[in-house]
Amino acid sequence: MLFYRAALPLSPRTLNYLAGVIRRHRKAISSPWRRLNPGQQALLVVVHLCKGETFAELAAGFEVGLTTAWRYVRETVALLARRSATLDQALRRAKQTGYAFVVSDGTLIPIDRVAADRPYYSGKNKKHGMNVQVIAAPDGTPLWTSGSLPGSVHDLKAARIWGIIRRLETTGLITLADKGYAGAGRRVLVPYKGRKKPASQKTANSAHAKLRGPGERANAVLKTWRILRKLRCCPLRAGQIVKAILVLQTHEAG
Repeated sequence: MLFYRAALPLSPRTLNYLAGVIRRHRKAISSPWRRLNPGQQALLVVVHLCKGETFAELAAGFEVGLTTAWRYVRETVALLARRSATLDQALRRAKQTGYAFVVSDGTLIPIDRVAADRPYYSGKNKKHGMNVQVIAAPDGTPLWTSGSLPGSVHDLKAARIWGIIRRLETTGLITLADKGYAGAGRRVLVPYKGRKKPASQKTANSAHAKLRGPGERANAVLKTWRILRKLRCCPLRAGQIVKAILVLQTHEAG
């Protein structure tokens, strides 16, 4: 096995934050001695999420067992996901910040599945994956992410399952979304449909796209973490992993 030096596009501040989360957790559960200290465990998890390295590669690089690497990642991802903002908290913060609107969009997290797994197949994206809903600020800053549903679930249905439509009505926030959310309610503005639209509707769609476009970059921001380019773990963990990444991304941006 060959080894080499590598770099991560993250600041030491984010690594120290994660190490502190792990350290406090170990103290709370009176954890016995471990092979890696909190800082090393934090680095192992960040490497896995940021670079998408396999557990075998992590185990070799950090000189721990395969099971230990898996357990460290699973434990830390759960700790981070619990620190992710709830939908109510995210919408309340958006309103307090004074955003004129938020952007709602669904993204598919590709998974390692075969053609027989039809519930996970997204006809829209032509691949297997998990549907995750993302709410972002007008500038594309991710504010909240949902849990995960099979890729065959339509965005509008997913938004209703996670209570997004109901919460938007309660908070009174205007939301911009694509045509997949048509019928979501008066608080969710979507483009006009149809080919032979009058000039007024075409102008409205153009303005809608210009406002919505930057917000939809939130999905691209999250997917700079390579683990989300193709998950090779249990598909049901997709939502938890995205939430963990959102916590780290928010801390890094702050």
